[in-house]
Amino acid sequence: MKVVILAGGLGTRLREETEFRPKPLVDVGGRPVMWHIMKTYAHYGFRDFVICLGYRGNMIKDYFLNYEAMNNDFTICLGRQNQITYHEDHQEQDFKVTLAETGWESMTGGRVKRIEKYIDCDNFMVTYGDGVADVDIPKLVDFHKSHGKLATITAVQPVSRYGILQVDGEGSVKKFIEKPLLDGVASA
Repeated sequence: MKVVILAGGLGTRLREETEFRPKPLVDVGGRPVMWHIMKTYAHYGFRDFVICLGYRGNMIKDYFLNYEAMNNDFTICLGRQNQITYHEDHQEQDFKVTLAETGWESMTGGRVKRIEKYIDCDNFMVTYGDGVADVDIPKLVDFHKSHGKLATITAVQPVSRYGILQVDGEGSVKKFIEKPLLDGVASA
């Protein structure tokens, strides 16, 4: 089953991190967040990825084009053929990654529509390229297949960014709630 990664958004909430690079390339623990997403799917056996590019997509292309050289020791024989021998063996060598330009201003549905030619199966997964979640992916796939629906969406209940004060009519604090859960859910 293929995994589609949406990697084309502008990243306005992470402006200080995304002014010069796309959200999927923001560093988390020495690796881009997109790498962590791909490793999570690969852990469950999903290694065929289609990445929907948009904002600064050229940087994501460069990341993959230079992946081996940037993540391995290597020996290069200079000359006409520039033979390169890499000295490491990583699981990522089993990844198949299709990079597809889907437009700077495309919305989620438009991005998925533009990559349909790369989807050669009835079922596929779509995830955002800027967040890591603790999801039991095989359980999610089984849930989806058992319900026979067109789509299954994972969601989280967002937490307030701030603590909440309950104040009486005189301005005295009666209760403090540290970053409570908000109403509704957000797609993850």
